[in-house]
Amino acid sequence: LTGRVELEHMSENSFGTLLPASVWLRIKRFVDISLAIAVLLLIWPLLLIVGLLVRLDSPGPSLFRQVRTGYRGAPFTVIKFRTMRTTNTAPSNLDQAVTRADDPRITKLGAFLRRSRIDEIPQILNVIKGEMSFIGPRPEAEVLSQHYEEMIPFYRYRHIVYPGISGWAQVNQGHVTDVDDVREKLHYDFYYIKNFSAWLDLLIVAKTIRTMLTGFGSK
Repeated sequence: LTGRVELEHMSENSFGTLLPASVWLRIKRFVDISLAIAVLLLIWPLLLIVGLLVRLDSPGPSLFRQVRTGYRGAPFTVIKFRTMRTTNTAPSNLDQAVTRADDPRITKLGAFLRRSRIDEIPQILNVIKGEMSFIGPRPEAEVLSQHYEEMIPFYRYRHIVYPGISGWAQVNQGHVTDVDDVREKLHYDFYYIKNFSAWLDLLIVAKTIRTMLTGFGSK
């Protein structure tokens, strides 16, 4: 009813009930990569246009790259359209890695790209490389993931499935950074893992379209 799995009722023995269906996991990898290649062939002109607009909007590269924690805890480099002003150093602490509401680093175009989720589209390349899925728990920056693992029990278990461009937590809760909110986000992630299926993925796709039109949960 809530769309969540409450951590307060879990123990180490509970995770046997949260194992994702291996058959759908394999089918989903094939569908993800095939669909990503088809979408990329269709929208590559749009990607070039957005990339050019990013360059014109503020100095710096069109794409933003960041090391994040992926499938089974393996690090990978996520690719997005840049939505913030460039700095000379990569985020090395929590304050730099966290995006706040009305963050002054966000550019005017970046605010639109984040609200519409267009900034996420280059992650199609991560899907093709086998590092991400279209649907799954959102990958966190490595420094944030390590922090949350220390603060929240069972947090690392969310990496048992591939991270996604969109996910159950994103369409129900949106972007969060505070530990208490991230703990609630984990409730949604575990619900997704427990009910891992094609039907839930289709529901998330429908909710993602609503999110892109309304800007729900963006920062």
